[in-house]
Amino acid sequence: MAQSLNSKRIDAIFQSRPDIIARINQAADSPGRIALFNDIADHVYERLQENGEPAQKRRKVGAEQANGSPSSQVALSNAADEAVLLEIKEISVSVPQRKKLEICFTSNHLYARAPGTTAPLPGVSYAWRDIEYAFYLPVPDKAQVQYNYILFPKGTCLPPKTGTPPSAEPFVFTVPATAPKQGTIGGSEAGAAAAVSDTYKSLFHWALTKRLQAAGSAVKIVSADPNKFRSMVRQPHRPNETAVHVSGFRGSKDGYLFFLENGILWGFKKPLIFIPTNRIAAISYTNILQITFNIVVEIFTEEDGNTEELEFGMLDQQNYGGIDDYIKMNNLQDRSMAEQRKAKLQLAENKGPKKKEGDAENGDAEAAEGGDGMTELERAQLEAEQQLQDDEDEDEEDYDPGSEGESEGSGSSDDDDDDDDDEDDDDEDDEEDDGEEEEGGEEAEGEQQEEEEEEVKEEPPKPAAPVKPAKPTPRAARATKPAAKPAAKPAAKPAPKPAAKAAPKPAAKPVKTETSNVPVRTGWAAFTSRPAADVDMAEGDDEKFDVVG
Repeated sequence: MAQSLNSKRIDAIFQSRPDIIARINQAADSPGRIALFNDIADHVYERLQENGEPAQKRRKVGAEQANGSPSSQVALSNAADEAVLLEIKEISVSVPQRKKLEICFTSNHLYARAPGTTAPLPGVSYAWRDIEYAFYLPVPDKAQVQYNYILFPKGTCLPPKTGTPPSAEPFVFTVPATAPKQGTIGGSEAGAAAAVSDTYKSLFHWALTKRLQAAGSAVKIVSADPNKFRSMVRQPHRPNETAVHVSGFRGSKDGYLFFLENGILWGFKKPLIFIPTNRIAAISYTNILQITFNIVVEIFTEEDGNTEELEFGMLDQQNYGGIDDYIKMNNLQDRSMAEQRKAKLQLAENKGPKKKEGDAENGDAEAAEGGDGMTELERAQLEAEQQLQDDEDEDEEDYDPGSEGESEGSGSSDDDDDDDDDEDDDDEDDEEDDGEEEEGGEEAEGEQQEEEEEEVKEEPPKPAAPVKPAKPTPRAARATKPAAKPAAKPAAKPAPKPAAKAAPKPAAKPVKTETSNVPVRTGWAAFTSRPAADVDMAEGDDEKFDVVG
């Protein structure tokens, strides 16, 4: 019994490509071909249904044609059946897979395969007619000079935010600035390629351009031009080389912006984005700070003609002039002060307390519409400076000079004590001066001195705080300020003045020590100690000690 074509499985696999189904039915005119088509259908079906890999590592399969979809598998089979015209080994591929692979050129396809194999890797096969953009850009932040080739298939430069995933992924591989190694070039066109193999750039430019032109494609390889855009930030790894990229962030992912002649490219991490200049509606500057700023690119969508925004943040302020010149050179509209942009900038102000109804009705049109001639950034800076000035004024109003110096407890009592001590020091200095002037009189009037001593002895001291009686030495009586001044004064000057002076407080400040050259004389004087509280003065308190003077 002749084998029949498994139309049910073929229809299920290639339901999105009825043209392939029609060609299979037309070509299945012999038992050998029918068996071949059935085997291909069974193989593709098994690959789609296999579940041996973990779910997080399995590639997603969309309903539309994709690298890994049923129609793509047929493309892989066709690419594997084609003769390899040029083969270049040991090439580092970063997207869609990060591996060192072999890149093969056929008449209709470009694909990558693992070393030692002949079949293309799933998801890394591209038809020449499907390639829409091609770029050759330097790899930033590398000590060695390297370049990336970036190929965008149709429909992959701007992946949609919603809906089905893109039909394919861009193809990115890296080459050094040196010449290819010996034995890494093969294929039927290896001889012709050897003539242009001075560097990897000359080799791949020749091979890609030749194959694209043969497929009828007008795609050209675009490189960065420092004359049209260059960064003002010095590269740490290659300081002598002019940078043509701008470092930034898109969300939480870091990357690089390249401002090219036909659009803006963001790479080199997934998802890669290329925004053609004909799809840029406007560019706006936001979050302008002292060191960084953001740009928002408004692009036209192909689905309904509406626009969507892509924001790139943390761009260095040194690149502002170059980006602004690029916008003007390509006649891209700057909508930094558009009405919808102003509304977004005023969201922070709207969160504050609402105005009264009367104010809202009458309105301050100039303030609401920016009639003061100031931008939102300048107005915010002015408000911050005004707030800082108000805070300083409040601090000056709250300042109390009398509060300085006050600590725990009462500070006024310390000031009073200092005043009393100063008065005592002044009185003591005056008394010492008087004592020096009367030295001569005391020597001539010995009898009068005895009478004055009796008077001092009979005069009772005024009651004061109880102090433990002490026996001073002659030197200590004049060297330091005694605890009880009325008792020590008669020793220096036998006069009734100390009796009339109020007793100082127990805490006394030390005074300067003065050395007297006056000869020491011996005699009798009254030393009166302070009595205890409510105790009469005891008689017989006379003691003998040396008197200076």
